[in-house]
Amino acid sequence: MAQAYLQVTTTTDSRQEAAGIAKSAVQERLAACAQLVGPIASTYWWEGEIESAEEWMIFFKTTAESFEELADLITELHSYDTPEIIATPVVAGSTDYLQWITDQTAELEETGE
Repeated sequence: MAQAYLQVTTTTDSRQEAAGIAKSAVQERLAACAQLVGPIASTYWWEGEIESAEEWMIFFKTTAESFEELADLITELHSYDTPEIIATPVVAGSTDYLQWITDQTAELEETGE
């Protein structure tokens, strides 16, 4: 069976927190890449009220195999009670880029680190 790929997103209320989560995910090889976008304007329901906030979004490029560990790491490092963690399947991509994701998220296992 072919490797399955995901783009996982989360948002935080500060660039510093977003950068820390992104760096940890890449260091742990749970994502090959993490991209920060922001600030973005978010409007949402929270505890019975409509809230608005400025947030930073992180896009992680990863494999389906790494998702659960990545989600656990995001939850552990995140300051929100209920962080957004959404995985979108990558339906298609360049063969070389997808292979790069595989290589970068598998390197720890291969080197025994």
